[in-house]
Amino acid sequence: MGIEKDFELTRSYDSKYVLNVFNPLPISFTHGKGVWLYDADGKQYMDMIGGIAVNSLGHNNKDLVKAVSDQAGKVIHCCNYYMIPQRSELAFKLCSNSFADKVFFCNSGAEANEAAIKIARGYFYYKGHPEKNEIITANMSFHGRTMATIAATGQEKFRIPFAPNVPGFKYVDYNDIEAVEAAIDEKTCAVMLELIQGESGVHPADVEYIKKLSVLCRTRGILLIFDEVQTGIGRTGRLFCYENYGVKPDIMTLAKGLAGGVPIGAMLCTDEVATGMKPGDHGSTFGGNPLACAAGNVVIDKITDTDLLANVNSVSAFLFEKLNELKEKYGKIVDVRGKGLLIGIEFDESIQAAGMKTRLMQEGFLVSSIGTSTIRLAPPLIITQREAAMFVTALGKILKGSRKGK
Repeated sequence: MGIEKDFELTRSYDSKYVLNVFNPLPISFTHGKGVWLYDADGKQYMDMIGGIAVNSLGHNNKDLVKAVSDQAGKVIHCCNYYMIPQRSELAFKLCSNSFADKVFFCNSGAEANEAAIKIARGYFYYKGHPEKNEIITANMSFHGRTMATIAATGQEKFRIPFAPNVPGFKYVDYNDIEAVEAAIDEKTCAVMLELIQGESGVHPADVEYIKKLSVLCRTRGILLIFDEVQTGIGRTGRLFCYENYGVKPDIMTLAKGLAGGVPIGAMLCTDEVATGMKPGDHGSTFGGNPLACAAGNVVIDKITDTDLLANVNSVSAFLFEKLNELKEKYGKIVDVRGKGLLIGIEFDESIQAAGMKTRLMQEGFLVSSIGTSTIRLAPPLIITQREAAMFVTALGKILKGSRKGK
């Protein structure tokens, strides 16, 4: 039909035919390049949210586009009844660069977390302990929007409308090792958490907490699951965020940035944990398809074979320095937190996060808002210091002229 450049028709169809769970902003984009997106009028916007930590190589990366285009011209989909070379290659690369021995591919972070939940329970079932089926997660966590992953999520607002919830989850306060220890009992099979709680305001886990948690899980004979859907694939300056903590999980989940924008998810585990699933126990029609895995191979190659991670760390250091300077200068920023290129900026009561998101969009910068007071940055990993400086300048301009409620 070709309505891409007819914004009013797009908005009309969206309002009439698309289930309104996203409440989209009144803007659409026709193309992108690097960290930039362009609307139908040719106005450019710096994508400081990166599709919510998805567009790891930016927009229109030539190698990624070529890989996807070439693969689409050969085989887009092949069912898992057969060997898929692109899947095998990506599994090898992920295992070679991580703690893991095995990978299950799916299509999203929620599906990856579902697989993690299932294999943790299956692991103890096949060892003759079906009673060990409860998983401890953290308050204010976010693990997805399927029925099992909202049950794993430590925020009632995601669970209450869809009760009864899937049983088998306990919630404890984040960064509280004593709370985890007190919650473990004879039914516990795993602890599952994000190393940075992205959806509750970008809150990193304390290093000592994670180290003690690793020891606790090992001592008590339960599995440790890291949800790296948002923090994995270079986002925090290491290929995987757990590397920043000096510990290794038993299970890890990935998605978002893994294929640079093509839908994919992955659950990684050790050979020991892999005994928790037998042939036929799990599956995914589209998981591990040639197109998504061809994209994933390019992303992993770029991150592991170039200076991309060094760029993440240098631009991150620059952003934290300059954002903290704005905090001191204007007194309206309460906190700047995160790691790498996953950053939360929390404002005082004079600034609403949604309002700041709108003002930044008016200035040509795209961010997301979390709750009432925090905006989140998760730009493409290729962002330069010069581009980051443009964002800081725009934010400073807004802070200088901001008034309550704006």
